[in-house]
Amino acid sequence: MSTHEEELRKAVSYALSAGYQLDKDAFEFLDSISKTKDPAEFMEEVIKRAESLPEKPYFLDRQFLEEIAKETLPAIEEEPSIISQAKKLFKPFAKEISSQIKVVENPADKISTSGSIEEYLEYFHDRFKRLERLLRQRIDTRDAVSIREAYKAPANAKLKVIGMITEKRESKRRILLRLEDLESAVTVLIPANAKRELLEKAGMLLLDQVVCISVVKGRRNLFIADDIIWPDIPKRKPKTASEPVYAALISDLHVGSKTFMRKEFSNFLFWLNGKYGNSKAAEIAGKVKYLIVAGDIVDGIGVYPQQIRELAIKDISKQYELAAEFFEQIPDYIDVIIIPGNHDASRKALPQPAIPKDYAEAIYEKRKIYSLGDPAIVEVHGVEILIYHGRSLDDVIVSLPNIEFNNPEKAMRLLLQCRHLAPTYGAKTPIAPEPRDFLVIERIPDIFHAGHVHVVGYEYYRGTLIVNSGAWQRQTAYQKKMGLTPVPGVVPIVNLQTLEVTCLSFA
Repeated sequence: MSTHEEELRKAVSYALSAGYQLDKDAFEFLDSISKTKDPAEFMEEVIKRAESLPEKPYFLDRQFLEEIAKETLPAIEEEPSIISQAKKLFKPFAKEISSQIKVVENPADKISTSGSIEEYLEYFHDRFKRLERLLRQRIDTRDAVSIREAYKAPANAKLKVIGMITEKRESKRRILLRLEDLESAVTVLIPANAKRELLEKAGMLLLDQVVCISVVKGRRNLFIADDIIWPDIPKRKPKTASEPVYAALISDLHVGSKTFMRKEFSNFLFWLNGKYGNSKAAEIAGKVKYLIVAGDIVDGIGVYPQQIRELAIKDISKQYELAAEFFEQIPDYIDVIIIPGNHDASRKALPQPAIPKDYAEAIYEKRKIYSLGDPAIVEVHGVEILIYHGRSLDDVIVSLPNIEFNNPEKAMRLLLQCRHLAPTYGAKTPIAPEPRDFLVIERIPDIFHAGHVHVVGYEYYRGTLIVNSGAWQRQTAYQKKMGLTPVPGVVPIVNLQTLEVTCLSFA
């Protein structure tokens, strides 16, 4: 028996035990609404209303259930919800528009690591070469020399060297950096009396990051920093769509968790179908052509200690079955793109392959989807989107000052400046030693979409729209312990013609 059938059976049993019968039409309505609303919870409200009637009915008919459904689905901005006639009135603009979707980069089919020492060396060599190449594309770094050449320079010479930061030691008196390239290594000093801008840049450096440092050669081969140059992305005008189609950006559903916001996510699905919200909201819904999900579709099993206590569904395949029933309610003219997160049934190390069909067969069967690895790059209506679940945001936020969980877009901006999605190796974020480093941001995205931290945030940086899409899970015990207050049930909707963002709350 599927999860949907089991929940429907519970709802019907609840009605029977309370002394009520459902006629055929009422059962069909309950079946349809159960795909996006908890039928047992809904039936509880139905029985409560029936018990309050002066004359209790023996049969619960469809009209009675429909009236209660209207009242229990509040509208956006507190305007009347359109339920029964919405389908006739809703004429989505996006339905008449042909899809324009291209998968630009997908690591799912290129993963080949076995974990040998040689592969680790190959991985770091590839990372260094790719980031060095990006740095040398800047006008202000083209005269950079190798560390070996820098050692040969006379004292007081001004130089620029490119290297990977392998060590960072901070004290009140100074900051010492160990910088390595493919041939040699050097110690770079940043004194406490250095200019403020340099100290701020040094404070934001992460281990294993590749940068260019402007130095003055001192005695005994000690180099004193004068400036730090990041790979960064150049200022540019983003590509936009030729027509007003929208992309809805979501992540972190955590289906299967007791804290999954089922009702709120159902409201979102009703909205996509034109059955929830006021006329303005319906107009926006009608232009949604793409739904992009940045991972953690389900809560998974054994992801963290004592997780079993917080699970409503303790079988990962059944978690995906329920998620598939939700995805089935998305209009068929909307293209759905998904990547895995650290809670999904994919390997945990980055880059992640696509969610395997062995565990999530229902997701693939219910409707057409584009299932890609993490990270992935897609082009929709001419707009290039970098999709990344965001596992490394934890490492960035806890490692650096002035970056907090309630402003994830700042941490995402730092990743663009580093031109790498997970700069620090060996922290909380597991990284597989692939021959190619898929986490280097070589292509400059028009939109950078991530999730993971359960907080909505967005900003524009040098022509790139940065969006973190929050979550559909209430605060967990772990988040409460960490002092993290999530912002769930809010969806950033991006107009691909203008890259303007509208955030709609379904909470």
